[in-house]
Amino acid sequence: MMSFCQYFLCFAIFSFIGWAYETVYYSIQQRKFVNSGFLSTCFCPIYGMGAMLDLILLGWIENPLILFFAGMVVTCSLEYFVSWLLETLFHKRWWDYTGWPGNINGRVCLIGGIAFGTFTVALIKLIAPVTIDMIDSVSLPALHIMTCVIAFVMIADTVKTVKCMDSSKLWYVEKQAEFMDELRNGRCVGLVKKIKDTFRR
Repeated sequence: MMSFCQYFLCFAIFSFIGWAYETVYYSIQQRKFVNSGFLSTCFCPIYGMGAMLDLILLGWIENPLILFFAGMVVTCSLEYFVSWLLETLFHKRWWDYTGWPGNINGRVCLIGGIAFGTFTVALIKLIAPVTIDMIDSVSLPALHIMTCVIAFVMIADTVKTVKCMDSSKLWYVEKQAEFMDELRNGRCVGLVKKIKDTFRR
């Protein structure tokens, strides 16, 4: 059975992977570096939480199809809750799927659910075993030190972010909302051109 420190490092790794994915995605979209997510450091906790919920609640499921649909339910439930929580606390939406097929109050949508379900299968069957083996190879003292350092960084960043919700983060939220509107209205051709132009630079 995994220890708390091992679970926490898994959470941190998946939070980093989520941050890297979103940062690359939105940096290409904006043609400049965009530090994605709620925090200022290189962690996007919603991805870490989603991955850990999948591991803890669904890790026992063998059938990929059942795992896919169960993953959709778990991760979309988390996404809906986090969207509601952030909007309640900060009166801003970090994402809005209004107008997308199968959306529920603009907080989750069918396409996102399919993506999350697919990721859940990949996570349980491929990514998590490799990650856990890697963490198992870390010595106990190093594991404790890494856990303490990362936990301190995350907690300090969360406190700072909540106390100093600055215009740069709100700018990111507004730009993300504009991009969602483009996708919703089918204006994706310009986006594809922007991405191609970015890679030509």
